[in-house]
Amino acid sequence: MHFSFVTLFPNLIKGYFSESILKRAIEDEKISIDFYNPRDFTTDKHNRVDAPMIGGGAGMLMTPQPLMDTLYAIKKNSPNAHVVFVSPVAKRFTQNDAKRLAKKEHVVFVSGRYEGIDERVIETQADELFSIGDFILTGGELASLVLCDAVSRNVKDVLGNSDSLSMESFESSLLEAPSFTKPKNYEGNQVVSEFLKGNHSKITDLKRGLALCKTKYFRPDLYKKGITHEK
Repeated sequence: MHFSFVTLFPNLIKGYFSESILKRAIEDEKISIDFYNPRDFTTDKHNRVDAPMIGGGAGMLMTPQPLMDTLYAIKKNSPNAHVVFVSPVAKRFTQNDAKRLAKKEHVVFVSGRYEGIDERVIETQADELFSIGDFILTGGELASLVLCDAVSRNVKDVLGNSDSLSMESFESSLLEAPSFTKPKNYEGNQVVSEFLKGNHSKITDLKRGLALCKTKYFRPDLYKKGITHEK
């Protein structure tokens, strides 16, 4: 699977792929990445990619021409590219979105800067628009990277153990249950005793109960949805 990042600051993203799971995924040719800088496509004689907002407002806005020409160049070489913009004024990104996008051949992440992107670019070029939460970032690079990481983990064979995916939060209606490792006692904090007895049926039931408790406390919206679904 191929990912393209449209960004004014590619170095903010590149380093993340130089270590760990995603580095191995690139080396094993499970995923590939490239970068497009809109500044390389601007026709402005001063190499600008931003301008004041029409109608007033604080800050600058990314102008249409550099971004549009960047995306035209990408789609010329990859007509089936799926273009994703990240923005706080968008649908919340979920695990189901990550799994669905992992089936695409080529996903393009467009990262805004300054006060955002001229809306005409989004209206004409976006296949999907996602938010990672109700907060504002300095730019879209971190959000694009979050989406790419979540999608990449669902690409076949990127994770060494595919069973890891099925045990994670959001794969069911509940958050993942607590997990433990050695030692059994650390600074007076004990591992739940039932986990030590080897009865996998009881452990499964216990984990289910703990997952219910955690979900009810941290995400009551998910808890109510899960209980309703089971009924």
